[in-house]
Amino acid sequence: MSAIYNSRYCYVKIQKNKLSINPKENNGRKSWNNQCKFALNSSKFVRIFASSGCKIENNKSNGRFGKFGGKYVPELLISCLSDLEDEFYKALNDENFQEELGTALRDYVGRETPLYFAERLTNYYKDQNGHGAHIYLKREDLNHGGSHKINNALAQSMLAKRMGRTTVVTATGAGQHGVATAAACAKLGLHCIVVMGCLDIERQTSNVKLMQLLGAQVKSVDGTFKDASSEAFREWVTNLDTSYHLPTSVIGPHPCPTMVREFQSIIGKEVRKQGMEKWGGKPNVLIACVGGGSNAMGLFHEFTNDKDIRLIGVESSGYGLESGRHSATLSKGHVGVYHGAMSYLLQDDDGQILCPHSIGVGLECPGVGPELSYLKDSKRAEFHDVTDEEALHAYKRLCKLEGIFPALETSHALAFLDKICPTLPDGTKVVVNCSGRGDKDVATVLNLNQLLELTSIMAK
Repeated sequence: MSAIYNSRYCYVKIQKNKLSINPKENNGRKSWNNQCKFALNSSKFVRIFASSGCKIENNKSNGRFGKFGGKYVPELLISCLSDLEDEFYKALNDENFQEELGTALRDYVGRETPLYFAERLTNYYKDQNGHGAHIYLKREDLNHGGSHKINNALAQSMLAKRMGRTTVVTATGAGQHGVATAAACAKLGLHCIVVMGCLDIERQTSNVKLMQLLGAQVKSVDGTFKDASSEAFREWVTNLDTSYHLPTSVIGPHPCPTMVREFQSIIGKEVRKQGMEKWGGKPNVLIACVGGGSNAMGLFHEFTNDKDIRLIGVESSGYGLESGRHSATLSKGHVGVYHGAMSYLLQDDDGQILCPHSIGVGLECPGVGPELSYLKDSKRAEFHDVTDEEALHAYKRLCKLEGIFPALETSHALAFLDKICPTLPDGTKVVVNCSGRGDKDVATVLNLNQLLELTSIMAK
């Protein structure tokens, strides 16, 4: 099959699964390459290219994961994102930057984090014959700041300083990303602006106060994370020369998903090394909660080519998938474009973005990382969901059995053990990414626990 796409800046021809790009007249522009990249990410071209049967490779030049990803942004931002991509790859290949980052991850963040054998949790899931999976927790909750978020926040703040930026702008939902970014900026002497929905500020007051103590300016907007992330993007666009937009997850236009995944991939790399040290092999099953998807991609990426390892993402079904109050983007969403990238989204029939819900505020994302969308469609990863109530029970269970209080976001991954453990052969090595600690969620858990008890009494 052949197809031709006639852009303002270039001609694109697809014939026999081969793609050729030829520029038009330069029209006085500095570079036609960036404009070609923009043309290749237009929705019209995506449809033509997909229908041709060609496979868009995941590489530096296009930011595509199958049909997902891309760079759907105003022309104003094309050169900014291209410069960011160039600086990102320069930093990856700069020995001094890598050495500085490695030292900071070790001495400031506290890596590597333990791969902890949860013995009592393992025993809880054994059958009557004493058989069951062996459950390990990747203890990202032990990082400085209490979550995996610091891995990306620190690295990108260092990149911002390297690029000469003086202000870092970001959005946060549960507040853990905001705390991580505020801490990184304090360490590096950068001004930090954290945008947060007013509803999330009410639910996460302890993290808000901590961000302010770390010197961050916390900017409140109406709504939740969905609204905060849009406002953070606008804040960045109005100050492109001095500010740096630090994405909270593996979402947004290229190269943002690739950058976040790269800086979070240390999680999976450590798991591979630690598995060899602890039992002399690879894990059999990896489980992570999924909102935007940074902790999931951080765990999964190292193992995507290991086809014998199951990759399982767990979304929040909130009050139930049919209730309409959930954050199960991959389970119930549809493909669309949001915040500069094509991915699965929660949207209505008119394409309007829906407001997600989860007991774990950090999972309330209406979109999901494009690479996770690709892993879903390619069937390399599987995605399931658990309700608020199931996550709440998992939170309390880990507290009582292991003395570890996980974040409510993490509790979704832990709750899925109820469903998967009875199906696994004896001795299966299961690694759950304990993406954050749950001291921020204590008030929520206690209030919901009282509500559930009251509901139970009334039902009798």
